Amino acid sequence: MSDIALSAENLSKSFKIAHERNGLVGHRTLYDDLVSLPRRLVARLRRTGKSTSETFWALKDVSLEIEKGEVVGIIGPNGAGKSTLLKILTRITEPTSGTADIYGRVGALLEVGTGFHPDLTGRENVFMNGAILGMSRTEIKSKFDEIVAFAEIEKFLDTPVKRYSSGMYVRLAFAVAAHLEPEILLVDEVLAVGDAGFQKKCLGKMDEVSHREGRTVLFVSHNMAAIRSLCGRALLLQSGRMSFLGETDTAIEQYLRGKRVNGSDFYSDEIINKLEILNIRGERSISFGAGESITISAILSPPYPLYHPRLGFGILNSYSERLTTLHTDFQLKNGWKLDSETQVRVHWRDCKLCPGTYKLMAALYDANQKVRVWDDLATITIEASDYFLTGKLPKTGPQGWFLSDAEWEMTSPRGV
Repeated sequence: MSDIALSAENLSKSFKIAHERNGLVGHRTLYDDLVSLPRRLVARLRRTGKSTSETFWALKDVSLEIEKGEVVGIIGPNGAGKSTLLKILTRITEPTSGTADIYGRVGALLEVGTGFHPDLTGRENVFMNGAILGMSRTEIKSKFDEIVAFAEIEKFLDTPVKRYSSGMYVRLAFAVAAHLEPEILLVDEVLAVGDAGFQKKCLGKMDEVSHREGRTVLFVSHNMAAIRSLCGRALLLQSGRMSFLGETDTAIEQYLRGKRVNGSDFYSDEIINKLEILNIRGERSISFGAGESITISAILSPPYPLYHPRLGFGILNSYSERLTTLHTDFQLKNGWKLDSETQVRVHWRDCKLCPGTYKLMAALYDANQKVRVWDDLATITIEASDYFLTGKLPKTGPQGWFLSDAEWEMTSPRGV
């Protein structure tokens, strides 16, 4: 048990969602209540306005053990239960059933505003948070200058934090959580509020407190590249249940496989009326052999005539890193216009990606003016095949992302 930082057994959290038979949901404004009052009184007299409720399980039967010094990522779609799990572990929320045991002081960065009193200044909140963690005033003072330097908000230290921007709030909150020496650091997606430079700084600090100082970190993020670089293991949550806990690459792969279009579906919205991914036989598919040609077909309906349209499809790996781009700027020799519904097809010949799961994104511009960007259109899976006729293929990630044609020659040096 001495090596365990935290453990959970059959952890569950449920909420009651109230409904009324007249169609009103349990959460209403004062205006809704006043307008509907006569109808609800009549319904009560007729005994036809009985309310009903359903139980929503935000978390269900989650069991895990995290060892001291581990960095564990928590991933999953919105509403999967990631934030609920962290709130239970920080004692902000009580579980409906199950137990959670934590062995050490916890520093947490959850929702913007959590843990700070809005009427206190930044300076006062630093000391208050340290006291909550059980630190003496002397200990807090010894860390104070580091916190201020990291947060980069020295001018506003004596300003009530209710006047801070969300970015300033996060800067100070993370600096406090990371520098006041908690044994366990819990960080939610709230880091996304900060600018790119500060996010990078925070990721570096989390790496430092875990690998150099041996502290435990639980990190919730939709940034798969950050999860990959920081975390030795990852927990995948789906609809409140634990879908996988283990190797980070495997967790990310499973998460992305479940996110998007399956072989019989297609994507559509107000501009892309229909998007399909086709194999060499013209059949809809999301699974292709290594080296196989892929066709991306889209029916576009522009919101207004585009006389200098620029369309690109980006291929990203499972860590959201751009690998290559199919773009009209690069591969289309002739000009075109998009002033009515148009079917566009791009044939990606001999797709030389290593086996794995990849994401498809797109962007549409009129000259240099952005019309629409689609961050996550579909998932493409490349299956292993005997591309080199040797029975072997490189592993995705550690040995690269592309299949490279090469010839080897083995000869004896002269004179031997």
